[in-house]
Amino acid sequence: MRSWDVMTVLAAKPVAVLSCAAFLAAGCSVTPQPLSQAEVKDFVNERMAQVAANNEPITGKIDLYEALARSLKFNLDHRVEMMAATLAMRELDQANMDMLPRVVANSNYFGRSNIQASSSQSVLTGRQSLEPSTSTEKNTLAADLTFGWNILDFGLSYVRAKQQADKALIAEEQRRKAAQRILEDTRTAFWRAISAERLVRDTKTLEAGVQQALGNARSLSATGQASPLPALIYERELISIKRELQELERSLAVARAQLAALINVPPDTPFALEVPARPPMPRPPAMSPEDMIRTALEQRTEVRQVMYEMRINKSEADAAILAMLPGINLYAGVNADTNKFLYNNHWIAWGARASWNLMSIFTYPSKKATISARDDLLKERTLAVMMAIMTQVHVSRARLAEYTQAYQTTTELLNVQGRILKQTQAEAATDFTGEQSLIRERMNLLASRARHDIAYADLQNAHANLMASMGFDPIGADIVLTRPVAEVANDLRQAMAGRDY
Repeated sequence: MRSWDVMTVLAAKPVAVLSCAAFLAAGCSVTPQPLSQAEVKDFVNERMAQVAANNEPITGKIDLYEALARSLKFNLDHRVEMMAATLAMRELDQANMDMLPRVVANSNYFGRSNIQASSSQSVLTGRQSLEPSTSTEKNTLAADLTFGWNILDFGLSYVRAKQQADKALIAEEQRRKAAQRILEDTRTAFWRAISAERLVRDTKTLEAGVQQALGNARSLSATGQASPLPALIYERELISIKRELQELERSLAVARAQLAALINVPPDTPFALEVPARPPMPRPPAMSPEDMIRTALEQRTEVRQVMYEMRINKSEADAAILAMLPGINLYAGVNADTNKFLYNNHWIAWGARASWNLMSIFTYPSKKATISARDDLLKERTLAVMMAIMTQVHVSRARLAEYTQAYQTTTELLNVQGRILKQTQAEAATDFTGEQSLIRERMNLLASRARHDIAYADLQNAHANLMASMGFDPIGADIVLTRPVAEVANDLRQAMAGRDY
């Protein structure tokens, strides 16, 4: 059918044409497909099994350094940051590969039902000047291997690779910051979990005696064997101390669950903690406040991230200038064709082509203004980050001084309470009053010890927070997290030996 016959049929039947078009459009449309409950259930079950699948089993009591090692190796937040840093490095490798020239292999098969022939017509007379002839077979196969290199694309790829390198460094800084935060939280949760275990154990030991003492006080008051007012005052003291112990238990109750989450252990997993010898009270570095602030500004990840972002923005300005230049594409390749009418079926071709997008000249001012605005934003953000860091250092120093004083006070109180208990034990008689005093002082000792443990955990956290605010890395770069937990824990023990951290 000739082409004008086809157009006539289509014009005569517009309804049929529109109907076919609507049918094809309906067949190609996409509708939202919500997840089924079964898919969500299977997904959750699969991921729950993977949460702690790669963890090393717990074989004994967990000490402080094993807890730190497990948090670095298995904590999911840290693993996400590690994978993000790895992905950034892979993207850098890809950006470097984009700078390579192109080597493209093409093949083309051509076939038709009849011979491709043509004749010539005279421009002057309008008569056919040659009989129909062909220079192409009905079926041909052509192939070529072409090397191409665009100089402009190479320059832009080089700039993008530099930007990706800075993004990889930013990802590493974010991983480093996550490691600092996780270690800080793990140390605090570990000490608070130990305090909670000790408080619960000691409270259960005294619970029977406390209940018996309360029962005796109420019985004597009810039978008139003792004056009601002293018995009630004694009962009130015991209940007040008991309430304080319960409040301390509540404040420490979540510490074990927090520690389990930090080391990536399911909350219902049983594990025991090894109580380490309490190290000396940490002290801040022997530095002036000004030196601390300067050290923090030089070491903190936030400052380095902004600096990398400023470098990326500067590279973006270079890319905008390069985009205005004309592109020169150099190419060379080998070719082959099975067409028997060709005199040369194999040949080498080369050449150069220049192209210039003239619209880039008009879009450059807008790009330049955007880059300038982003640079102003980054400069202002730098000032905000530096002010925040200086404030954090100042607050961390104040918190450390406050918690140091609080720890010293609780230490004095614990020592005094211990001496009171010894004196009470020495003077206790077999009468009811001596028993009352002994029970009361034992409970006071428990409360003093719990407050002392909490103050020590807060002091550890305050010191770690000060070191983190100054940007100090708690671990060395030579600690390899792919090694077993025991080896990583030993590396951490050696790395932290001699540090006030």
